[in-house]
Formats: sequence, structure tokens, C-alpha cells
Amino acid sequence: MKGMKKLDNHFLDSLRFALYIPTHPFDGFWDLTHEGRGSVMAANIITLAMILVEIMRLTLTNFQFLIINLEKFNIITVFLRIILPLGLWTVANWSLTTLMDGKGKLKDIYMATSYALVPYIIVNFLMIVLSQFITAQEGSVYHVLIAFSTIWSVLLVLAGMMMIHDYSASKAILSSLLTIVGVGIMVFLFLMFFSLISDAIAYFISLYKEIVFRVS
Repeated sequence: MKGMKKLDNHFLDSLRFALYIPTHPFDGFWDLTHEGRGSVMAANIITLAMILVEIMRLTLTNFQFLIINLEKFNIITVFLRIILPLGLWTVANWSLTTLMDGKGKLKDIYMATSYALVPYIIVNFLMIVLSQFITAQEGSVYHVLIAFSTIWSVLLVLAGMMMIHDYSASKAILSSLLTIVGVGIMVFLFLMFFSLISDAIAYFISLYKEIVFRVS
């Protein structure tokens, strides 16, 4: 029981710690991994919050600021649009930084990236509410704050890469740019692989139909 209670307390502390990182990024990301103040479970909750806020943003934001076709809205698409980039970024960054003397582990990269999403999550949630009360003429406030939250999270990702890999700012930026290239290569290889698989399946189906036709 004491072990479970201690585990629960660590989880809650690591979740609360997510609110500390946006205003204290360098100390926060260092403590996140080196002092064990973060947790994969808390990172999972933050990622889930990101998905929920994105669903809410697309469905509840005032139509003056965001128009989507709800008939074509798909929750699975939203889920994949967040999970896949996050997963690809984590794997690509880990694969690359192991060759660049990076000290971060796979779970460290995932935690740092997830924790860096907190400003985007909070600001976008507030903008969903704010969009119901401001007019189209005041829309510049909405768009500026959305852009601000995005930039804030991107800067936090860079700070996180600096701290967990023990990189300088320039090396963190370089490794992040190379990671984006790596993600692009991975996506290209996946698409090419699935294209080859679909072509092979189509070939065998047509071959089967041809054999059946000849036999009959």
C-alpha cells in the first residue's frame, strides 16, 4: 500500500511539474530527467490532453475563427495527426542523437516533447472559450495568441533537447532540424513500403482472377 501511495504521489507531482516547466524551462527539463521529476504516465496524460483540446478546438471554436466540415470530421484522424508526429519525432531524434553524443534516452525525449506541449494546450483551451465572446474584428488577438502558444512550445522543445542531451543551443537547433529531415525520410520510406505492398497485393489479386478465369 505504501508503495502504491508513493507511486501515486510521484505521478501527481510529475503532472504538477508540467506547469513549472513553461516558465523555468532549463531548470525544469534538467530536473525532469536528471532528477526524475517527470514520468512517462504524466507525459501520456499531457499527450491525451493535447488530443482532447485539438478535438475541442476543431468542434467548439466559434465559426468566425475556424470553419470545418463536421460531416467529414474524424476523431481517429485527429488522434493520428498528433500521435504519429510525436512518435516519429521521438524515434528520429533518439536515432540521430545517439550518433551525436546525445545523452537523452528514448523515454526522456518523449517526456520532454510532451511536457513542452503544455503552453499550446492551455492557451488553445482558453482560446476555445474566448472565441465565444470576441468578434471577428477582434480576431487578431485570437490568432496572435495561438501563434504565441505554438512558438512557446517550439522553444520549449529546443530547451528540452538542450537539457536532456546536454547540447549547446546551436547543436540543439541543428539536431532538431536534422530530426525533422529524418521524420520526412521515415514518412517517405513508410509510404513507399505501403505502396509496394499495395501494388503486390493488387498484382496477386489480378493473377488469382486470371487463373480462375482460365480454369473456368
